[in-house]
Amino acid sequence: MMNRTTDLFLTAIAPVIWGSSYIVATEMLPHGYPLTVSLLRALPAGLILLLVVRQLPGTGWRGRIFILGALNFAIFWAMLFVAAYRLPGGVAATLGAIQPLLVLFLARFALGNTITLLGIFAAISGLIGVAMLVLGPSASLDPIGIAAALFGAASMAAGTVLTRKWQPPVSPLTFTAWQLTAGGILLIPVALIVEPGFPMPTLTNLAGLIWLGLIGAALTYFLWFRGIARLGPTTVTSFGFLSPTSAVLLGWVILGEQLSPLQIAGVVVVLISIWLGQRAARPKPALAPDMTADDSPLAATPKP
Repeated sequence: MMNRTTDLFLTAIAPVIWGSSYIVATEMLPHGYPLTVSLLRALPAGLILLLVVRQLPGTGWRGRIFILGALNFAIFWAMLFVAAYRLPGGVAATLGAIQPLLVLFLARFALGNTITLLGIFAAISGLIGVAMLVLGPSASLDPIGIAAALFGAASMAAGTVLTRKWQPPVSPLTFTAWQLTAGGILLIPVALIVEPGFPMPTLTNLAGLIWLGLIGAALTYFLWFRGIARLGPTTVTSFGFLSPTSAVLLGWVILGEQLSPLQIAGVVVVLISIWLGQRAARPKPALAPDMTADDSPLAATPKP
């Protein structure tokens, strides 16, 4: 129980830190270069981790690693920024919060996981909680932005499930290094073509990139992939609701933004949904090896 509690706590740290990305991006980085920022966030962090682990994927794993790097980083981050530019932040965050629901169904088909009503209820209630947190009355809907937000959520959901399905015989740190590097490599041509002329970074820009790369990517995705390997995708995905929650609370603490009663209620709903999600994904206790279902203390009559 203690090991599981520790795994849950460490995994939850990742989306809490991801919530700081909005403040760092708006306050510390040049505007108008989301793909280049994604590239500078992923590739240096991946290369640094590669220097630490000193191990490259074998020939049989390279194709899968690039697929995971695309799903978890290149496609996801690109779509995330497209949605952020074309939609109000609240709409983008709410649409992105559909990811835990997608993971439930993808894990059912890819991993054979069981879908429970409690799990579905937890995912939907978390989506409602996020909407209460960030969705304002003036929210506008842009078709391209909506498509990007949904596609990004689907990409991350597929990446989360496949990260569990494709587990190479290496440490989570090595697995993280491979995926970050692959995602960064895939972003190079896109960033150079779409966003030429990235300005010379200032000290503030460099500090923001270091935070997003080393802490917001290398550390957090190590914890995230570790959690997926140890707990399973349906257990960790509900923690994704903590990211917009963290962003709202950091805006309140650091930027002095006001919290409405609806937003406070949204925080409570999100936390309850995460708790329900953990209960829905909690593994059932196994019987002793020499005990059958009829030998259980709950059986009507024990076997002789």
